[in-house]
Formats: sequence, structure tokens, C-alpha cells
Amino acid sequence: KPNASIYVCGDWKSSSPIFRVLSKYFKVQNRITWEREKGRGAKSNWKNCSEDIWFATVSDNFIFNSDDVMLKRKVIAPYRDDDGKPRDWYQEDDGNYRLTYPSNLWTDITVPFWSMPENTDHPTQKPEKLLAKIILASSKEGDFVFDPFLGSGTTSVVAKKLGRKYCGIEIDELYCCLAEKRLEIADYDKSIQGYVDGVFWERNTLKKHYKANRIFQLKDGVLS
Repeated sequence: KPNASIYVCGDWKSSSPIFRVLSKYFKVQNRITWEREKGRGAKSNWKNCSEDIWFATVSDNFIFNSDDVMLKRKVIAPYRDDDGKPRDWYQEDDGNYRLTYPSNLWTDITVPFWSMPENTDHPTQKPEKLLAKIILASSKEGDFVFDPFLGSGTTSVVAKKLGRKYCGIEIDELYCCLAEKRLEIADYDKSIQGYVDGVFWERNTLKKHYKANRIFQLKDGVLS
């Protein structure tokens, strides 16, 4: 479609080739750096705990819903104007917060870990929160979302939860089964960890606001 967007993930080794290929066939709009936090330690090198996500479009006429991907941050040093009113922040029972527009540095999203209901055994599983940012920013309800390397189904699951049409391709039969089971769960569980009340929350700031209602966890294709 003329207004379509494409997002391609890569590590530091593959990032440059990805950029060159995208630049040849699409219009590269930005490079997002995602701090995964999780990574193997190394005594002789820096720990690799980030990924690049290249954002490209078919044309200059593309969708970008910045208001749909606002980040809710805690305010450490709240500033008030001369009348004593909050300046660009507001107060809630558990603290002070500010809504900010998204940047190309994503530090509020962790990889799925063992205690998260969305976690599977896929080695490079992307978190639902990450896909939610991408899908909300670059599509509208009813739009079509396609993932040619679906893995355990995160892209399609999030697209379904957000009211988008979806299609994915995956070569591994086990991961196809995981994706199908997760899509079944998404029929009645629309929650996305870290995305509540229409905004994205910083890590570890949602404890008093978010009550987990997901009781299922996938392990080797089995619901527990």
C-alpha cells in the first residue's frame, strides 16, 4: 500500500546491511534503539543488550499516530509555575507523572522473562509492548499487519488485541502451534503488559495501577 510502513529488527552486526537494503527500496524514516536490558555478561567486551529497529515507509504519505504511543513517566523533580500549579505534569495517589511523546530510544520495554504470561521458549521473542508501540503508531483499527517471520506469534497476537487484521508466516511447526494457542487466548484477554489506559508506562511504575488478570502461561506449547 502507498501509505504502508515496515519495521526491521537487527543487532549491531546486521544493522548496517539492513539500512542499505531498506534505503534502496523504501524511504528510511528513523532508527529506533531498543534497550532490552537482558543480555549475556562479558569480561572482555561490552554486554550486548540493545537492538536496532529500522522504521521505513513506502512513500512520504504514511501514518504515524504519535498521540497513541505516549509514554507515562514518573516526575522526579516536579516544577510548578508562579501560581503553584504543576508545569507539564499531574499528581496521582502514588506519585507525580508526565505524558511524553515517544523518542527513538526505547528504554521502557524488557524482553519477556519467565514470570511473564506472554513468555515462550522462542529464543528471540519480542515483547507484546514493543509490537504494541509499532502497531499503534503506524496503523489504524482495521488495517492489515503482516509478519513474514512470525515466530511464536507476538505480532499477530498484538494486532488482534488492538483490532487490526493480521497474517504471519512461520516455518517451525512448534512455533505455529504456540502462535495459534496465543491467538486463542487473545479472544478473551486483550491486556498488554505495560500498556494501560491508552498509554505506555515506564518500567516498574505500574504496580498500583495494573492488576494482572492473565492466568495462563505458555511452556512448551502447554497451558498452565
